[in-house]
Amino acid sequence: MASEVEEQIPVREEFFLCGGVETKIIKCGPWTNLFEKQDVSKPKQLIFIIPGNPGYSAFYVPFAKALYTLMKSRFPVWIISHAGFSVTPKDKKVLAAPQEESNAQKIEDVYGLNGQIEHKIAFLRAHVPKDVKLILIGHSVGTYMTLHVMKRVPELPVAHAFLLFPTIERMSESPNGKFATPFLCQFRYLLYATSYLLFKPCPEVIKSFIIQKLMGQMNIKLELPLTDILQPFCLA
Repeated sequence: MASEVEEQIPVREEFFLCGGVETKIIKCGPWTNLFEKQDVSKPKQLIFIIPGNPGYSAFYVPFAKALYTLMKSRFPVWIISHAGFSVTPKDKKVLAAPQEESNAQKIEDVYGLNGQIEHKIAFLRAHVPKDVKLILIGHSVGTYMTLHVMKRVPELPVAHAFLLFPTIERMSESPNGKFATPFLCQFRYLLYATSYLLFKPCPEVIKSFIIQKLMGQMNIKLELPLTDILQPFCLA
């Protein structure tokens, strides 16, 4: 019964220009624009998920649907992709933001940690009305971004913030950080070149097949396509 209910939950992908970068938003629930009157009543709260890294928004869809069900379908659940993590498919359009704010301006070093924080702030300012309470959920390094979003914009109507598996300080001193930091700093350009040579000429059908096999090995069921993960630009 629970699986049948989850299958009926409306989930959609939308693409916006935020901080000068194409940004994917996965929206769970019937609400598309919180500034406009729709067939359904305007929600009083929005659950907003900031992923970790790597943390493609499609990975969080089952979690978002479970939250939506537990909230008895009263509040939308949105998942934002990090800047540079998604490319708008050819069959999709980049939509205009409901409110023109800082999302129309380019953010300096938008792909860096500070830029990613400003990227989330720009989206919230342009897409969430001031009378809609925010429930922020950060995962991993997304918890760091969540804390800084609240610190930099204290006027945001944040009702609650939840930090899942928080990665907040001394990341480079952790076991994974001790390996990843020098590896990515010293070999990242080699990784860029390799990914470009391997995946740039690769047809989308083959990329989808590779991803399905990888996800199958990890017992991860995807409800939305994840070809971005093998795009050289997104990998960089």
